[in-house]
Amino acid sequence: MNHTNTQDEAQRQAKPLTPKVKELIANTKSIILATVDAEGTPNSSYAPFVQEENVFYILVSFMAKHTKNLADGRKTSVMFIEDESATKQIYARERLTIEATTSQIERDSDTWNSVVGKLKETHGKVVDVIAEMKDFILIGLHPVKGSYVNGFGSAYFVDENLEIMEHRNEVNHQSK
Repeated sequence: MNHTNTQDEAQRQAKPLTPKVKELIANTKSIILATVDAEGTPNSSYAPFVQEENVFYILVSFMAKHTKNLADGRKTSVMFIEDESATKQIYARERLTIEATTSQIERDSDTWNSVVGKLKETHGKVVDVIAEMKDFILIGLHPVKGSYVNGFGSAYFVDENLEIMEHRNEVNHQSK
Protein backbone atom coordinates (compact mmCIF):
# COMPACT_ATOMS: atom_id res chain seq x y z
CA MET A 1 0.00 0.00 0.00
CA ASN A 2 1.43 3.40 -0.90
CA HIS A 3 1.55 6.50 1.29
CA THR A 4 -1.50 8.13 -0.39
CA ASN A 5 -3.70 5.08 0.21
CA THR A 6 -2.59 4.99 3.84
CA GLN A 7 -3.56 8.66 4.24
CA ASP A 8 -6.93 8.06 2.56
CA GLU A 9 -7.64 5.14 4.89
CA ALA A 10 -6.65 7.22 7.91
CA GLN A 11 -9.00 10.03 6.79
CA ARG A 12 -11.91 7.55 6.42
CA GLN A 13 -11.23 6.20 9.89
CA ALA A 14 -11.01 9.74 11.31
CA LYS A 15 -14.68 10.55 10.62
CA PRO A 16 -16.28 12.01 13.74
CA LEU A 17 -17.93 9.39 15.91
CA THR A 18 -21.26 9.95 17.60
CA PRO A 19 -20.62 11.81 20.87
CA LYS A 20 -21.48 9.82 23.99
CA VAL A 21 -20.72 12.33 26.74
CA LYS A 22 -23.40 11.12 29.15
CA GLU A 23 -22.36 7.47 28.71
CA LEU A 24 -18.72 8.31 29.48
CA ILE A 25 -19.73 10.10 32.68
CA ALA A 26 -22.08 7.27 33.68
CA ASN A 27 -19.28 4.72 33.24
CA THR A 28 -16.78 6.68 35.33
CA LYS A 29 -16.52 6.46 39.13
CA SER A 30 -13.81 9.05 39.70
CA ILE A 31 -12.64 12.21 38.02
CA ILE A 32 -9.16 13.56 37.44
CA LEU A 33 -8.67 17.02 38.94
CA ALA A 34 -6.25 19.72 37.84
CA THR A 35 -5.94 22.72 40.15
CA VAL A 36 -3.45 25.52 40.81
CA ASP A 37 -2.36 27.08 44.09
CA ALA A 38 -1.95 30.79 44.91
CA GLU A 39 1.49 30.82 43.26
CA GLY A 40 0.18 29.15 40.10
CA THR A 41 1.79 25.78 40.86
CA PRO A 42 -0.27 23.02 39.26
CA ASN A 43 -1.54 20.00 41.16
CA SER A 44 -3.30 16.96 39.79
CA SER A 45 -5.26 14.37 41.69
CA TYR A 46 -8.48 12.42 41.50
CA ALA A 47 -11.66 12.00 43.51
CA PRO A 48 -14.71 9.75 43.43
CA PHE A 49 -17.78 11.76 42.42
CA VAL A 50 -21.51 11.81 41.99
CA GLN A 51 -23.54 13.98 39.66
CA GLU A 52 -26.78 15.74 40.55
CA GLU A 53 -28.33 17.68 37.73
CA ASN A 54 -25.37 19.41 36.08
CA VAL A 55 -23.05 19.56 39.11
CA PHE A 56 -20.35 17.06 40.05
CA TYR A 57 -19.78 16.61 43.78
CA ILE A 58 -16.64 15.37 45.49
CA LEU A 59 -15.90 14.78 49.17
CA VAL A 60 -12.25 15.75 49.73
CA SER A 61 -9.85 16.22 52.64
CA PHE A 62 -7.85 19.33 53.49
CA MET A 63 -4.87 16.99 53.90
CA ALA A 64 -4.73 17.02 50.06
CA LYS A 65 -3.27 20.02 48.21
CA HIS A 66 -6.11 20.12 45.71
CA THR A 67 -8.74 20.66 48.42
CA LYS A 68 -7.42 24.09 49.43
CA ASN A 69 -7.14 25.05 45.75
CA LEU A 70 -10.75 23.98 45.18
CA ALA A 71 -12.03 25.66 48.37
CA ASP A 72 -10.28 28.90 47.41
CA GLY A 73 -12.14 28.91 44.09
CA ARG A 74 -9.05 28.78 41.88
CA LYS A 75 -9.05 27.62 38.27
CA THR A 76 -10.07 23.99 37.98
CA SER A 77 -10.17 21.48 35.19
CA VAL A 78 -11.85 18.10 35.45
CA MET A 79 -11.31 15.08 33.20
CA PHE A 80 -13.36 11.95 32.63
CA ILE A 81 -11.40 9.38 30.63
CA GLU A 82 -11.96 5.92 29.25
CA ASP A 83 -10.19 3.15 31.13
CA GLU A 84 -6.89 2.19 29.49
CA SER A 85 -7.79 -1.48 29.59
CA ALA A 86 -10.97 -0.81 27.59
CA THR A 87 -9.49 1.35 24.84
CA LYS A 88 -8.66 0.06 21.38
CA GLN A 89 -6.19 2.88 20.68
CA ILE A 90 -4.20 4.48 23.51
CA TYR A 91 -3.73 7.71 21.52
CA ALA A 92 -7.46 8.09 21.02
CA ARG A 93 -8.96 7.35 24.45
CA GLU A 94 -12.44 8.75 24.86
CA ARG A 95 -12.29 11.74 27.20
CA LEU A 96 -14.20 14.78 28.41
CA THR A 97 -12.30 17.74 29.83
CA ILE A 98 -14.20 20.62 31.38
CA GLU A 99 -13.31 23.90 32.99
CA ALA A 100 -15.32 24.29 36.18
CA THR A 101 -16.10 26.75 38.92
CA THR A 102 -16.32 25.47 42.47
CA SER A 103 -18.58 25.91 45.45
CA GLN A 104 -18.24 24.57 48.97
CA ILE A 105 -21.39 22.92 50.29
CA GLU A 106 -22.33 23.71 53.88
CA ARG A 107 -22.05 20.71 56.18
CA ASP A 108 -25.44 19.25 57.21
CA SER A 109 -27.35 21.37 54.68
CA ASP A 110 -30.05 19.70 52.56
CA THR A 111 -27.61 19.53 49.64
CA TRP A 112 -24.87 18.05 51.88
CA ASN A 113 -27.20 15.34 53.19
CA SER A 114 -28.59 14.47 49.76
CA VAL A 115 -25.20 14.32 48.05
CA VAL A 116 -23.46 12.43 50.87
CA GLY A 117 -26.30 9.88 50.70
CA LYS A 118 -25.79 9.50 46.97
CA LEU A 119 -22.01 9.20 47.45
CA LYS A 120 -22.65 6.39 49.96
CA GLU A 121 -24.99 4.58 47.53
CA THR A 122 -22.42 4.88 44.76
CA HIS A 123 -19.13 4.36 46.60
CA GLY A 124 -20.02 2.41 49.74
CA LYS A 125 -20.06 2.72 53.51
CA VAL A 126 -16.61 4.34 53.66
CA VAL A 127 -18.45 7.58 52.85
CA ASP A 128 -20.13 7.45 56.29
CA VAL A 129 -16.70 7.41 57.92
CA ILE A 130 -15.06 10.17 55.87
CA ALA A 131 -18.14 12.43 55.90
CA GLU A 132 -17.84 12.58 59.70
CA MET A 133 -14.20 13.68 59.56
CA LYS A 134 -13.97 17.45 60.01
CA ASP A 135 -11.16 17.86 57.45
CA PHE A 136 -13.44 16.57 54.67
CA ILE A 137 -15.52 19.09 52.75
CA LEU A 138 -18.05 18.71 49.96
CA ILE A 139 -17.21 20.59 46.78
CA GLY A 140 -19.53 21.23 43.85
CA LEU A 141 -17.88 21.41 40.43
CA HIS A 142 -19.96 23.49 38.01
CA PRO A 143 -19.07 23.04 34.31
CA VAL A 144 -18.28 26.18 32.32
CA LYS A 145 -17.12 24.77 28.97
CA GLY A 146 -14.99 21.97 27.68
CA SER A 147 -14.08 19.51 25.00
CA TYR A 148 -14.99 15.92 24.24
CA VAL A 149 -12.83 13.55 22.18
CA ASN A 150 -13.85 10.08 21.12
CA GLY A 151 -11.32 9.24 18.43
CA PHE A 152 -9.02 10.66 15.78
CA GLY A 153 -10.72 13.59 14.04
CA SER A 154 -13.62 13.31 16.45
CA ALA A 155 -13.35 16.22 18.86
CA TYR A 156 -16.13 18.56 19.96
CA PHE A 157 -16.68 21.73 21.95
CA VAL A 158 -18.98 21.22 24.92
CA ASP A 159 -21.09 23.87 26.70
CA GLU A 160 -21.86 24.30 30.42
CA ASN A 161 -24.73 21.79 30.11
CA LEU A 162 -22.30 19.20 28.68
CA GLU A 163 -24.10 19.41 25.37
CA ILE A 164 -22.12 19.21 22.13
CA MET A 165 -21.84 22.66 20.58
CA GLU A 166 -19.86 21.91 17.43
CA HIS A 167 -17.25 19.66 15.91
CA ARG A 168 -13.69 20.94 16.47
CA ASN A 169 -12.22 21.00 13.00
CA GLU A 170 -9.99 24.07 13.13
CA VAL A 171 -6.84 21.90 13.13
CA ASN A 172 -6.48 19.25 10.48
CA HIS A 173 -4.09 16.36 11.09
CA GLN A 174 -1.43 16.39 8.42
CA SER A 175 1.44 14.09 7.61
CA LYS A 176 4.91 15.22 6.60
